[in-house]
Amino acid sequence: MGDRAKPGSTAPGDEVLERQQQKTKTPKLYQVLLLNDDYTTMEFVLSVLEEVFQKSPAEAFRLMMQVHTQGKAPCGIYTYEVAETKVEMLRELARREGFPLQAMIEEG
Repeated sequence: MGDRAKPGSTAPGDEVLERQQQKTKTPKLYQVLLLNDDYTTMEFVLSVLEEVFQKSPAEAFRLMMQVHTQGKAPCGIYTYEVAETKVEMLRELARREGFPLQAMIEEG
């Protein structure tokens, strides 16, 4: 009985080593919504959609019309930091041109 290990115990060197796996967490994504107002021109909205959100002219027109008729339209889905940067760029361009154009970020 002296040399035998007890059931359920391990002798030195018999341990099971577990490999630690790093799990990469997928970042949350957020949607940027462009909001309608009564003063910003359609041309300016088109330029913002093309410049800031890299939309094609046809997609920019479709989204601009959605903002105009439905009050808002999704411009893209990004990580929070990218969404925040896009909204800040939009606000800066609008302020510089004298428009009240706004966008919002919501968890998407």
